[in-house]
Amino acid sequence: MDKEKLKIAHLHWGFPPIIGGVETHLTILLPQLVSCGHKASLLTGAVEGVKGNYKYQGVDINRTPLMDLNWLYKRGLQGLEEEVRRVFSTFLDKNEPDVVHAHNMHYFSQIHTRILDSMCKERKIPLVLTAHNVWDELLFLELTLKINWAHIIAVSHFIKKEIIGVGVDDRKITVVHHGIDQEKFQPGVSTEGILKSYPQLKGKRIVFHPARIGLAKGCDTSIKAINLVIQMFPDVMLVLAGSKNIIDWGGSQQKDIAYMVNLIEHFGLKDKVLIDMYSLDEVKELYELSEICLYPSTGPEPFGLTMLEAMAMAKPMVVTNAGGMPEVIKDGINGFIVPVRDFEALAAKISQLLEDVKLKRRFGYTGRQIVESQYTKQKVTQDTIAVYRKVLEADCD
Repeated sequence: MDKEKLKIAHLHWGFPPIIGGVETHLTILLPQLVSCGHKASLLTGAVEGVKGNYKYQGVDINRTPLMDLNWLYKRGLQGLEEEVRRVFSTFLDKNEPDVVHAHNMHYFSQIHTRILDSMCKERKIPLVLTAHNVWDELLFLELTLKINWAHIIAVSHFIKKEIIGVGVDDRKITVVHHGIDQEKFQPGVSTEGILKSYPQLKGKRIVFHPARIGLAKGCDTSIKAINLVIQMFPDVMLVLAGSKNIIDWGGSQQKDIAYMVNLIEHFGLKDKVLIDMYSLDEVKELYELSEICLYPSTGPEPFGLTMLEAMAMAKPMVVTNAGGMPEVIKDGINGFIVPVRDFEALAAKISQLLEDVKLKRRFGYTGRQIVESQYTKQKVTQDTIAVYRKVLEADCD
């Protein structure tokens, strides 16, 4: 197939103001597709107070309650087939895509995925999946193996290996790491705004845990580590980023936050830990203000976009040897890797970086260089377009 401009219809359960790794990825990829001359549209979940149809940086956004996982979890999936069929059909007819690109539709709802699969077959449109996660459940096996995915994009080699492990042909999977808007995230941001909002941060040595609050993200490990670090560095403050608008399939978020708050109180760390919800500008200022970033995930993190944000802001990062994170953070090069749940090892690495200014600066500088060469928004877009071209050429054979 020649290099004509493409029409790509994306489907995902959430988009800002819903916050999460996949949602952030879409805010980077979709406008970049448009800037390359392609037409991009997205069918996503409805959000109270947000229009049903509008443009986001040239991308057609279409919202429906039928893609809102928080609502679907409460309501249940029974009896939705006809409505889902109607909404999907309207979306595909309106956009007439060359490729349909689904994100994380190999889980959550068999109804949605099977209807999308049958409609793409009827219309002879290749259906691409980006697997941002894997799950150890029967539904994941069903929808990964029995849907006619033309190709699967894995966000890390860890995810690719997991998908191969359940029986998918490795030739059908391409790894495309996330990218970041390296112009939005770069060192030198003014911190005046964040210090005005949170004067308690002034004069403190900030350790920032940018991933949303949750046990799976290792927030409790960070709290336990800081409890040790302050014995040597009493001016340290841990900042945890809370999230209001998330996809909380299973409803565990509030329970996790309550546990963190109790843990902080138990250690007497109320003046040493800040938890709040921050805007994108405030997050950038927090990166700028911080000396070290943490992501001690306790689960097999598929990728972790906050690693790229920290690296782009020239900050060293300490992560766990979990999932796809060691593909990005190289131990002793742009950060440190510690064992899962090992708060003592995490505390030791934080302390080492707080003590060694040259090492901290070198890790940060190297991280920024790696982002500029490997993880730009342009690279992730071109790699994704290459997958579209591949499936369309195969379709023509």
